[in-house]
Amino acid sequence: MKSSRDDSSVPGQSSGVSASAAAPTSFFGVVTRDPGLLRMFRIVEKAAQSQASVLLRGETGTGKELLASALHQLSPRQSGPFHAISCAALPASLLESELFGHVRGSFTGAVRDNPGHFRLANKGTLFLDEVAEMPLEVQAKLLRVLETHTVIPVGGRESISVDVRIIAATHKALRGEVEAGRFRADLMYRLRVVPIFIPPLRERVGDVLLLADHFIAELNQRSTRRIERLSDAAAQILQAYDWPGNIRELRNVIEYAFVIGEGPVLEVADLPPELGGMPQTTLVPSRIMLDRSRAMDPHALSSDQEEVLRIEQALTACHGQIGEAAKLLSMSRVTLWRKMKVLGLSSRGSRVGR
Repeated sequence: MKSSRDDSSVPGQSSGVSASAAAPTSFFGVVTRDPGLLRMFRIVEKAAQSQASVLLRGETGTGKELLASALHQLSPRQSGPFHAISCAALPASLLESELFGHVRGSFTGAVRDNPGHFRLANKGTLFLDEVAEMPLEVQAKLLRVLETHTVIPVGGRESISVDVRIIAATHKALRGEVEAGRFRADLMYRLRVVPIFIPPLRERVGDVLLLADHFIAELNQRSTRRIERLSDAAAQILQAYDWPGNIRELRNVIEYAFVIGEGPVLEVADLPPELGGMPQTTLVPSRIMLDRSRAMDPHALSSDQEEVLRIEQALTACHGQIGEAAKLLSMSRVTLWRKMKVLGLSSRGSRVGR
């Protein structure tokens, strides 16, 4: 059986999933040192050996398709085909045809027979991404296929036997969708035999810089720019950001930095506007800012107070490093010093004499 570990993609990583969380591990392209994710890898390895349907639950960009592929490659079906289809990408009529196939002439544009993904994945694995978006009429037909292990193509009459393992994925809670009447309970129980929950990147803060370094190493191989390290301020912002788009968003941010920036250091100015501009409260928490927000209406701040808050937050993010804070604020070091003097701020981001 193919090994579940890829020990070549991350320098110095552990030799297996059970290794210390201090050392990075790559599991079929998913790079981490998070103990919770390492435990999830063990569940994936166990689930792969069964024929049970698996439901991967995770936010957009968490690597659901990578783990679906891992489940296939670790399974007894690894020599068979692996097919993936997004249930959110097609209207009901086309989704039905793509899943179950159609015969020529069954509808306008059906100029030839189409076997459909179930038949194409015979003796292998079919990955149904965003399964919660599947229309109810298609859900009923999917349930019949799972119960009978046969498909009837659109416009066809004969049942065709199929031997396919299903791996489904969603960013929604299927039980909530069932309660809302948008998903069939009987289908949920068929798909959710082994549920696996993938944590979002914001719950894996220790992985942010690890993944950033991983993507930098990847892009160094094919970019005209070579980045040797992150600046301290850029690293702080990456770690403080909430990452709603998860790993996919982080990779896009690093790729953006390669295109926009110059030189061997990835600076704050290289980051996209939503990260590299003036940090917001959701990006860089500030004790002083929180104290002030409790004491006053934020909409009633004077221009001087707003300036104090901006500078305090930048200095907090940069650990009092004036040069880095000036870059964060898109001003020169001299200008920042002058503003701090006028406002009575120290390099620690607090009012002098306070």
